[in-house]
Amino acid sequence: MKEKLCSERETVSKGDCVRPKGDCSIRAVAVHIDVSSQISSARDRGHSPGVPAGVHSTSRMKSSIAIVFCLLILGVDSKRRFQFMKEAGQGTKDMWRAYSDMRKANWKNSDKYFHARGNYDAARRGPGGAWAAKVISDAREGIQRLIGHGAEDSRADQFANKWGRSGKDPNHFRPAGLPRKY
Repeated sequence: MKEKLCSERETVSKGDCVRPKGDCSIRAVAVHIDVSSQISSARDRGHSPGVPAGVHSTSRMKSSIAIVFCLLILGVDSKRRFQFMKEAGQGTKDMWRAYSDMRKANWKNSDKYFHARGNYDAARRGPGGAWAAKVISDAREGIQRLIGHGAEDSRADQFANKWGRSGKDPNHFRPAGLPRKY
């Protein structure tokens, strides 16, 4: 009896087909979780942003599970997954270094430069670094929005973040007179 090979859309669990031996391909899954509308609507109603009204712990648990799932199932093999996590860690360090340098420099109008530089350095690490830069940048801007900082400044920061992540030169945002060590 000849067994039918599964197509990409057929499931193995029904027993109608089989996967060829050694076929362990896993597709990367991107999940976008939009909780900002829940948080902002909760803030507008006067509820705590940490616990939006009507949102149960199960929805937070689902978000956490989705994030963990995406982190664990990002590649075909453990070597690629390890590489991604290594790049993400290095990208996180790049972002922290840019933030620390910005604080040390304490230079007027240098914010956009350091945003672009941190994202640029992190994204050069690879997909893991670019992912870390995006997550950190989006989280920072989300927090800024929650505590009431200007939307226009946030848009400008996000523009600088995307500029750096896309591989464009962060010196485009460099203010005049900023010491070369930065």
